[in-house]
Amino acid sequence: MCITSLKVNMLGGLSIRSGDVEINDGDNRSRKVWLLLAYMIYCRKRPITQEELVRLLWDDADSVTNPANALKTMFHRVRTTLDRLGDSAGHVLIVRQGGSYAWNCKVPLTLDVEAFDELCQSASDATRPKDRLERCLKALELYGGDFLEHFSSDPWVVPVAAYYHNVYLQVTHEVLPMLEEADRREEAALLCRQAIQLDPYCEELYWHLMRNLLDLERQKEAIVVYEEVTQLLYDNFGVNPSDELRALYREAMSSVSDLPLPLQEIQERLTEIDPDRGAMVCQFDFFRTLYQMESRLVARSGDAVHIALISVQGENNEPLPKRSLNRAMKNLLDQIRYSLRRGDVVAPCSVSQYIMMLPQANYENSCMVCQRILLSFARRYPHSPAKLHYSVQPLIPLM
Repeated sequence: MCITSLKVNMLGGLSIRSGDVEINDGDNRSRKVWLLLAYMIYCRKRPITQEELVRLLWDDADSVTNPANALKTMFHRVRTTLDRLGDSAGHVLIVRQGGSYAWNCKVPLTLDVEAFDELCQSASDATRPKDRLERCLKALELYGGDFLEHFSSDPWVVPVAAYYHNVYLQVTHEVLPMLEEADRREEAALLCRQAIQLDPYCEELYWHLMRNLLDLERQKEAIVVYEEVTQLLYDNFGVNPSDELRALYREAMSSVSDLPLPLQEIQERLTEIDPDRGAMVCQFDFFRTLYQMESRLVARSGDAVHIALISVQGENNEPLPKRSLNRAMKNLLDQIRYSLRRGDVVAPCSVSQYIMMLPQANYENSCMVCQRILLSFARRYPHSPAKLHYSVQPLIPLM
């Protein structure tokens, strides 16, 4: 079979197609073969020296007894892989030029990253908003994933992947408002979900996704999105979603049901089911609401309410490894919950801290409660590397 043209994709996995035949980098046993092949194609407009290729394939070139021979063996494997596209394809596509290797540019080749660049530039040059939008969408369609995602840790791949990843996100953030203005909500929501797969910590993408789901009257999906991002941000950064996301969440919750409900049913929904003994455990967002409510009450009643913070650290105030910290925080929550009264409230406020609200407790009693928790934890987990610290302050009344 004669190779007349090739279609190569590098956004996502590496694949090479000739006619109806396609080969790809799904074979992990041939990692260096596909890495070399990707490099030859990406740098196909120039010859590549043996020294450069040895540095590419072997981190410590000195560990290779005979680099030239090792490279010949690797190219034999590369050519054998390319031969699956057609008879002698490997020798046609990779040629020697003196002491260097080169890709045969006489065989027509289309590369998705180059097409992506061209579409982005074409969109930038467009004068009509409609043309700009459609060209941007075509560019985003080409983006099947980050550049050579199976080789994301290789030094030469890292900056290239970062460049295309940033361009993809820039185009996405440009396109979303345009789709929304055109009332193409389904497309906008789908684009958000695709972009979140590549940038899972971008709150702006979640905002657009929730906004579009709400406009499509899919409130329950928007609520699920909020709950997922809340857990994701807390697990990884110990932070809560932005005020903008919380506002969308409240909008979703307020419109989740169109039917009026009788007071008895609403009260049943509000009633805590199978409450645990001990303190009430909630998320920080809800804790803040309770705090604000209590501060209003204290301003009128003058009752004593204190806020206590317990922090988890390692020796010499160093942070604990993530696994040890997660275990310590889980164990600490159990001790806090069952050391407090049912009228007390506790919430995580960072990856290494719990905040507690202690109604009708003065400063001395609040300190005694914290000391009891620390002592209980030390007795229950004597070999834990966690070191606990606490601080207590009065709740500030709303003036």
